Parts: sequence; structure tokens; C-alpha cells
Amino acid sequence: MTPPPSETGRYADFEGLRAQALALRRAGLSLRQIRDQLKVHNNDLLNRLVQGEPAPEWTKRPRAKDDLRERARALRREGMTYDRIQIELGCSKSSISLWVRDLPKPERTRTREDASAIARKGWESTLRLREEERKQAKERAAAEVGALSPRELFLVGVALYWAEGTKDKSYARREKVTFVNSDPGMITVYLAWLALLGVERDRLRLHVMIHESADIEGAERFWADLAGLDTDALGKTTLKRHNPKTPRKNVGDDYRGCLAVCVRGSTDLYRRIEGAWYGIVGAAPRSLDENRA
Repeated sequence: MTPPPSETGRYADFEGLRAQALALRRAGLSLRQIRDQLKVHNNDLLNRLVQGEPAPEWTKRPRAKDDLRERARALRREGMTYDRIQIELGCSKSSISLWVRDLPKPERTRTREDASAIARKGWESTLRLREEERKQAKERAAAEVGALSPRELFLVGVALYWAEGTKDKSYARREKVTFVNSDPGMITVYLAWLALLGVERDRLRLHVMIHESADIEGAERFWADLAGLDTDALGKTTLKRHNPKTPRKNVGDDYRGCLAVCVRGSTDLYRRIEGAWYGIVGAAPRSLDENRA
């Protein structure tokens, strides 16, 4: 076994390196530990170095679904259908099918109505499982963020503003900082970002923009509370006229319109934001290249 010509530099002594790797493998080390000891960071090469030598038992992780699989097979042997097994175990029917498809199919002894009721329960179980997976994925992602440094918040705010804030055009000069959004989270981050930039609260002008047939007072209270203000401190609410020929889709208790946040005397701030955005645009490709090097 010899390495390809491209590896004749740093790893020219392939057989000598392989002998070391095999000795470490037989001593019970994992691939990660061998990599760190031999300073071999090419995964393809690392796998070839230990090829033919089995992994230590301690590195073999049990499959998380093995227990579910055995339980599913036991229930199938008892005569349960996919729907019943799904209700019992809370896993997907596609997984159940893979686990038990070699077992005999049970006889149908229930009525069509019973079968429909069981199928509905199975679907409800699937929806609950999906919702739990969705919730856990979001919680894991949120936990990974942790605390934001001032620099991180600054960069997040610049990108946020450039995506959602008003921008200056060569044909329509608008060098003023105005941000409008319906997402409370976006508004929360934006207000924190303005505070980081040293924008005093008395320079802010906030007002609600909402459909005239919605709960206007409720929306004003919600946005004022979010911003830490009294409703009297909000500017005049902008109302969108109702068109009876076009039913509104944005209905329900969670519809609160948008909050517009304007910064008075913000020409210099706007230019700083635009310049910072161009800095991010220029730095992104360089950062990618550096990470690949």
C-alpha cells in the first residue's frame, strides 16, 4: 500500500507512518487520538493508515434506535399493524417499515372505522414527534449562540438593518435611519443594537403601522411594552385601509402590525451603517479563503 504522488511530501514515509498508526490502534486509541499524536489531519490518509485494523470496542457507539427496533419487531410478531406500533412507540411509520418488513403481515380483524381511527391516532403521534424534534432542534441552536460580544452584536445589527431598514438611493436621497418590522425579536435586537451604538432614547420616534380592522389599542400596548415605553410616548399610528374585496390573511391574536423605529438626526449614523455593511461584504470572501487555507 503506497500513498498517491501528491502525498510524497510531508507524508513520504507512508509505511513508517502506517506502522506507528497500527501500533496506536492496537493499543486502543481512537482515530482522533491517532490523528492528534501523528499530526495527520487528512482524513482520507488517516483511514488508509489504519485500514484493516478493527476499531477498539470502546469507540463503537450503540445505535440509539436499536431498542425501538426490537420493540417494534416484538409488537409486529404480536400481530400489530404499522399504525398500532406507531401509537405504541411514537416513531415514524417509515422507520417501522424498515424494521419489520421481513415479518409476516398480520390479518386484518378490525372494521374500516376502527382502522381509520387508529390511523388518525398514528398521524397525531407523528405530528407530536415532529413538533418535539422541531422544538429540540431550535433549542439546541439557541443554546449554541450563547452571549454576544459587542462586536458580534454590532455586525448582526448592521446586517439586520441592511436587510430590513430604509436605504439611500442615488435617485432618492434617504440618509436617515428608519427600521420597520413585525417581528418582536427583530425589534428587540434592533433596539439593543441602537443602544450599543450610543443612540439615546430621546432620539427615537416609534409608531405602529397596522390594519384598521385589527386590535389597534392592543397592538399599541404590545409594542410600547416591548420598547419599555408608555403608549403615550408612541407617535400617531398609521392605519392601512380595509378592502372588503380582499380578505385579510394576517388575522388572529398574534397580529400586531409593524413597529416603525426612526432615529432623529441620523445622517452620520446612516453613513456609518452603510460603510460597515460594505466592510462586511468585502471581508466575507477573504474570511472564507482564510478558513479554507
